[in-house]
Amino acid sequence: MKKLYLFTALLLFLFPSLSLSLPARAEESTRYAVADSRDVWFYAEANEESGLFVLPYTYYVVVLDEGAEFSRVRYLDDISPYKSVVGYCKTDSITFVDFVPERPFLRMEFTLTYSLPSLPAVSMGNGSFESITKSFVYYGSSYLGTTRFHYVYADGVFDYIPAAEEVSYELNEDYLSVETGAPGNAETPEVRDTPSVLQIVLVCLVVAVIGFTVFILLRGRKAPVAEPEAEF
Repeated sequence: MKKLYLFTALLLFLFPSLSLSLPARAEESTRYAVADSRDVWFYAEANEESGLFVLPYTYYVVVLDEGAEFSRVRYLDDISPYKSVVGYCKTDSITFVDFVPERPFLRMEFTLTYSLPSLPAVSMGNGSFESITKSFVYYGSSYLGTTRFHYVYADGVFDYIPAAEEVSYELNEDYLSVETGAPGNAETPEVRDTPSVLQIVLVCLVVAVIGFTVFILLRGRKAPVAEPEAEF
C-alpha cells in the first residue's frame, strides 16, 4: 500500500508538468503565411473570379489547408469587434513561415460620416440627423474597374463601401527586416523548447521523490538471518 501511495504522489508531480507544455504545442501547430506583396487576393472560393479583397501588405493568414493551387486560409479572429473570415489564397502568392508572428493581423477600425441632403429651411425638426457617423472594421481593398472599395465589417455584416483614398497603415515588423527595412529579408527566428522555471522545479521534485522512494525501499529490506546450525 505504501508503494501505491508513493506512485500516486509521483503521478501528481508528473502530470502538471506535462499539462504545462500543451498550450505551447497547440500554438506551434498553427501555421501562418504572409502577404509579401501588395496584390495578394483573398478569395471566397478556390477560383480567381471570387476575389473579396487584397490582403493588407506584410500581414498574415492562418493556413487551414495547403493546396497545390489554392490554400484554404483564415484571416483575423473572433475578438470583438473583429470577425474571422475563412476563404482562399493562391498558394504561390503567399509565403509560408515556420514561426508564430507576434502581430499576425491588421487590427484597424475607421469611422465615416455620411451627410444627408440639406433640408429646406421651412422643414420641420432641428437637423440633428443631417449626418450619420459609423465605425467599420477594415479587411482590405477591392476594385471595380478603376473605382476602389473597402471590404469592411460592422453590425454582423460584411460589405463594401466606396473608398475615397487608399488606407494608410503601419507595416508589420514581424515580417520586415530590422537591418534593411525591406520585406523578404527577415531571418526566421529559431524556435526552441525552453523549459519554464515551474517545469524545472517540478522535475527536481520528481527526482527527489524517486530518490526518496528508492531510499525507503532499500532501507526496508532486511538482511537474511542465518539459520542456526543443527546440534548433534
